[in-house]
Amino acid sequence: MFKNKNRTRKSRIVAPLVSPGVGGSGVKTRRHKPDYGLLVITALLMVVGIVVVYSISPGLAASQGVSQSYFITKQLVDVAVAIVAFAIAAFLPVSFWRKMTMPLIIAALVGSVAVMVTPIDAVYQAHRWIRLGPLSFQVAELIKLALIVWLAGFLSTQSRLGLLRDSKETLRPLILVTIVIAFVVAKLQSDLGSTGVMVAIIALMAYSAGLPLKRVGLIAALVAVVAVLAISTSSYRRDRLATYLNPGRDCQNTGYQACQVLISVGSGGVMGLGLGYSVQAYGYTPEASDDSIFAIMAEQFGFMGSVLILVIYGLFITRLKMIAERTADMFSKMLVIGVMAWLSTQMIINVGAMLGLLPLKGITLPLISQGGTSLVFVTIALGLVFQISRYTSYSKVNIDEEQKDTTGHDRPLRGRVGRTHRAATVTRPRT
Repeated sequence: MFKNKNRTRKSRIVAPLVSPGVGGSGVKTRRHKPDYGLLVITALLMVVGIVVVYSISPGLAASQGVSQSYFITKQLVDVAVAIVAFAIAAFLPVSFWRKMTMPLIIAALVGSVAVMVTPIDAVYQAHRWIRLGPLSFQVAELIKLALIVWLAGFLSTQSRLGLLRDSKETLRPLILVTIVIAFVVAKLQSDLGSTGVMVAIIALMAYSAGLPLKRVGLIAALVAVVAVLAISTSSYRRDRLATYLNPGRDCQNTGYQACQVLISVGSGGVMGLGLGYSVQAYGYTPEASDDSIFAIMAEQFGFMGSVLILVIYGLFITRLKMIAERTADMFSKMLVIGVMAWLSTQMIINVGAMLGLLPLKGITLPLISQGGTSLVFVTIALGLVFQISRYTSYSKVNIDEEQKDTTGHDRPLRGRVGRTHRAATVTRPRT
């Protein structure tokens, strides 16, 4: 009797809890504390954004003729909305997002149509924003989130059915989606940068799910063709490419922003001019609080401060990778990998453009740049990852159920993330 009581007490301690949002694989995981490290790094990057925007607000206000409190107030409002969005997403179970796949796709389609009938802004000559008075909404951010949720469901289903290597059932839909994105985002919305981010999401999620590298290469080849067509048929993209190849060829006209961001980066030196001592923010560097904020940080913080920011981003991406490796079902794993691909690609494109390593693309620096739509959707995605982190294993896991086809035989599928030994599950002892 004494032993039975002890065994019963032990079973209450170690009995696994199955996440209400985890489905598909049936792998049992215990609910535990979420990854607060991810939360801390997210908050740190947002604070950096607030501090930098506050430090350059006088320069921005002087160059644009607005109140000195305008930019920092806008940033604080955006951050407050983003925090609420994060909290809501972190509360919702993963199963909710699986059910939201079709509503998100419909919303993205409706937004893509609505943005085409919205009048073009006098400054930004592109159909990228839906504007309602002082408010604006960039549809591409919604498309990124909808793409990740749909891909996670699609790839997890194909993996369970053993169809990942089937060109007709898997590769063809991925190529079709890539073509649609290229047409809608790159062509109609004139947003080649966001198109690149979305293609990177598709490629990394497909490869991590188990799509053979040769077939991922077909997607890459298609993207290369689309990029060549997009650049060759657009005069301003040809100018940007020429400026990238030779930034100093026309610093007063087409190459103005490229030259100014390089001046910002170079003027920071090793230790920087100091917080609040930016010169380039006084109307010299375009989009100083948005796309070009990394160049302004390099000016103020110097080489050492810039490296520190990149180290923080490195820790951030590593944290996401760790969560993906320890996630116990395919759908959740794909969601985390999609978010990781989104943020890492966007960061690389933004920083690369500021350093002259990539052409300018109008891509924000995640969690730091001023931009309400980007900040809110990034925090929604991170809230979703935070919720998933409640149900991760304490060690890297592999999804054995997802590695079998419908006949119960192992498929020749290699997991690219979390490729480790069989995951141990704790079962309730018999009393």
